Amino acid sequence: MKKSLLSLLCLAVTVVQAQQKLTLTEAINIALKNSYDIQLAKNNLEISQINNHPGVAGALPTVTATASDNETLVSINQKFSDASRNTSRNNVESNTLSLGVTGSILLTNGYRVVTTKKRLAELVQQNQQLLNVQIQNTMAAVSTLYFDIVRQQELLKTIGQSIDVFKKRLDILHARKEAGLSNNADIFQAQLDLNAQVQQQQAQQLVIQQSKTNLLNLLFLNPDSTVTIKDTILLQKNIAFNEIRSALSNNPQLQSLEQQIKINQLLEKETSALRMPSLRANTGYNFSNNKSGAGFALLNQSYGPFLSINLSIPIYNGTVFKRQQQVAEINTRNARLQKESLSLDLETGAVRTYQAYVNALEQLKTENENYKLSTQLLDLVFQRFELNQATIIDVRQAQQSFEATAYRLVNLNYTAKIAEIELKRLAGLMTP
Repeated sequence: MKKSLLSLLCLAVTVVQAQQKLTLTEAINIALKNSYDIQLAKNNLEISQINNHPGVAGALPTVTATASDNETLVSINQKFSDASRNTSRNNVESNTLSLGVTGSILLTNGYRVVTTKKRLAELVQQNQQLLNVQIQNTMAAVSTLYFDIVRQQELLKTIGQSIDVFKKRLDILHARKEAGLSNNADIFQAQLDLNAQVQQQQAQQLVIQQSKTNLLNLLFLNPDSTVTIKDTILLQKNIAFNEIRSALSNNPQLQSLEQQIKINQLLEKETSALRMPSLRANTGYNFSNNKSGAGFALLNQSYGPFLSINLSIPIYNGTVFKRQQQVAEINTRNARLQKESLSLDLETGAVRTYQAYVNALEQLKTENENYKLSTQLLDLVFQRFELNQATIIDVRQAQQSFEATAYRLVNLNYTAKIAEIELKRLAGLMTP
């Protein structure tokens, strides 16, 4: 019984959690937390941070311990000028034991270590920018889909208002028929119009449900969850293009390409350093012990520290290093071209988006007035219809004008909002 009660309580909590009101800020925060793309970008950033270490660059010494123990059976046949020292034996046991600890440090190799360390630091910054790219894109995608749901719900409200008019019109026609002032043709047409509008309402509800499912997928939540969105589209009407243009340089994708140019330049220096002499110091301690059951030396033991300097000068390797440096220089030029191309694409996208943004705001001024006029017209025509001074066709035409104006108003608000979101994304100004 206790187990069943606990299960019911858990189910109730799950239902309450599933049927939650979702705000834009909550949706963005959930997406930032759950996004696989952001998690992958974070992992890449963590990898670059781990690799950004002097040891990876080769600046720290290396210490190696070695041990070897070799046991053998040999046959010995030794002859000397003094025949009494001659030895001839089979299956003689022999053992060679060697131990050693070696430390090595690179003293110089044409500043390749220093350059590699700088490149590893640039990779950290680049991966930070790539993480910002995913964050900006995720916030923009969630905002776009969220406001699309708001838009679809506003369209549903318009359909509901139209249905109310259809029902009132049908009620009036029924009342007129009872009074002998109307015919079945008008009633049938009114009923057909009402049914068509109800079907449109059902289709719009499906669109909203599927849009919410898409949003849940974008948030990496259970697609069966039920969320409630109650919001309106509020526009920021004071965006200046000069501010957007000046902020384009902060676009994280553009910044990542700038980092790539620096990385490629450092790779050029690293490759060039391969053609320079390298100097390495080695030190350590060795122990060697050789034992034999017969032969000239029955025991040979040596041990002690050592110190050495190793100088390596590359003279010729088939021009491999030279060609690697040429390829690195071409990669740097390619990175510059990619940055210039992206910069042009960003500015072009910003101009086009700002044009759409300004155009939508200008149209909204007129469309708001049209919406007021169409609402007043519908009220006026319906009042005349109630007084039998307007026909069913007059009502339908006024209703169609109201619907078209309401749809345009909602869609223009959405268009302006999407343009606003895209401008912020291009400028790297998206915030939760």
